[in-house]
Amino acid sequence: MADENCTHVTHFTFLGLTEHPQLKLLLFVLFLGIYVLTVLGNLGLITLIRLSPQLHTPMYFFLGCLSFLDICYSSTITPKMLLDLPTTNKVISFPGCLTQLYFFAVFGTAEVYLLAAMAYDRYVAISKPLLYEAAMSPGLCRSLVAGSYLVGLLNASVHTSALLRLSFCGPLVINHFYCDVTPLLAVTSTDPRLNEGLVFVFVGFNLLATNLFILTSYTCLVVAVGRMGSAGSRHKAFSTCTSHLAAVFILYVSAAFNYLQPTSPNLLEGKKIASIFYTILIPVLNPMIYSLRNKEVKHALSTLIRRKVCF
Repeated sequence: MADENCTHVTHFTFLGLTEHPQLKLLLFVLFLGIYVLTVLGNLGLITLIRLSPQLHTPMYFFLGCLSFLDICYSSTITPKMLLDLPTTNKVISFPGCLTQLYFFAVFGTAEVYLLAAMAYDRYVAISKPLLYEAAMSPGLCRSLVAGSYLVGLLNASVHTSALLRLSFCGPLVINHFYCDVTPLLAVTSTDPRLNEGLVFVFVGFNLLATNLFILTSYTCLVVAVGRMGSAGSRHKAFSTCTSHLAAVFILYVSAAFNYLQPTSPNLLEGKKIASIFYTILIPVLNPMIYSLRNKEVKHALSTLIRRKVCF
């Protein structure tokens, strides 16, 4: 009878980031500003790529797809977190929790595979510039993006389906600010070892496979850059590489810390802080890293502004 009651979950309650009133206000203003910048920055980059013919290349096709993913990724988590910050009763329904988790897993997984595709794109562009357009054909680019989403859907379906077998009892309080697998496993009354194994295998494979692919692509790219005769060309190529790798490093380190460790109440606070990096900060950093340091994007923006002013 107790087991039956445990399975009828109606809602969860988040502990959130903090209970200090002054800190709540500060975090609300900070994260609201970051979210607005995330949406405007990524949406602006998508619009600029769409309206600028000189940016209709595979590199910017992937960059536009990454910006779209960042908007979706951030919007899955941040609006709910902002609504919860000023309140004391941070409640989410059980279906709402699973829905948030599902889309978070879809967009998060798709992003790491898209970053791997972008690393391969940079390798081809720098090492084989004359064959770049032919090697990175529109069909291949679309297939790589579609494959990223397909893996994301598969990963999300596995983890969400596995959560449905669990029972939840007692005070259903999640020590987090959004629904994620690890905090949910910490409050289940069912043996979570199967779910922990799935997280370790699937998330570990996704992070390891894409990370190895990115490192291999950039290792080959560094070798190709070293053969360039012009110092200016080498500097431009390394600048592009370091920008991409900076975003990848932050994302992978924080995600690995969150998912590749055992489920333990003692680690939840640290995991909560780590998750801020890849759920809130990475989506706002990507347009800055990939566009503000890019002369082609700056030139396209200035050209578009002059064209609008003249019109």
